[in-house]
Amino acid sequence: MLIPHDTRSALDTVVDLVNTAPQDGTGDSAADRLADLDALYEFVRNQNVSGVGDLDERDLRAVRAVRTRFAEVLAAPDPRTAADLINQLVAAAGTTPQLTDHDGYDWHVHYFAPGASVADHLAADCGMALSFMVVAGEQERLRRCEAPDCGHAFVDLSRNRSRRYCDSRTCGNRLHVAAYRARRKEAAG
Repeated sequence: MLIPHDTRSALDTVVDLVNTAPQDGTGDSAADRLADLDALYEFVRNQNVSGVGDLDERDLRAVRAVRTRFAEVLAAPDPRTAADLINQLVAAAGTTPQLTDHDGYDWHVHYFAPGASVADHLAADCGMALSFMVVAGEQERLRRCEAPDCGHAFVDLSRNRSRRYCDSRTCGNRLHVAAYRARRKEAAG
């Protein structure tokens, strides 16, 4: 599947934002990684979100609300449900498509209005990236890790849509090792 750079970046941003939410589990993954303004500034910096000025608590609440909506899209049982959620998200952000070529990237489309809040920026650009996945019939590529103690979101870009874990070196390997040990223990009797 060929995904343009800006769409791939937006999908990565969706995944990274969804993964800041508290997970059902124990340890560090249970904590909200978007707990305060410093965390929001770090997220914006790490994702290279352009055109973001000063942020306040209102921005933090709004980005958390967008994060919840993205998680709902990822959990949508079918394309129609996903489309309805994405349409609501993008419409509320007040999209204003514009061609741009900034920061060394070739021409691409920004969907957020000039001067938009960071939440509207994320909702518009990332919402449109999600919509492209639905249009392409690739919604199932947006999924959650199958490791029982994980649940992180990821985009499956494997050729045959077979990826099951957010990271095969951690979650996948951990489960494979556990299954191997269980088989050996059973065989040893």
